[in-house]
Amino acid sequence: MTIVIKKASDKASIQKILGALSNPKKFDAYKYFGALRLPASPLDIQRALRDEWE
Repeated sequence: MTIVIKKASDKASIQKILGALSNPKKFDAYKYFGALRLPASPLDIQRALRDEWE
């Protein structure tokens, strides 16, 4: 969304425009915390992936 604020706008009109905007929902990262089950530790997976190149 684009909002055009002109130089002649006063503080009250700018606050009115900004107040009319809908606030988007924030992403809740804690909802997915611990949801990924790995077969090994992340460090072991990283070492295995790095060893594939040799």
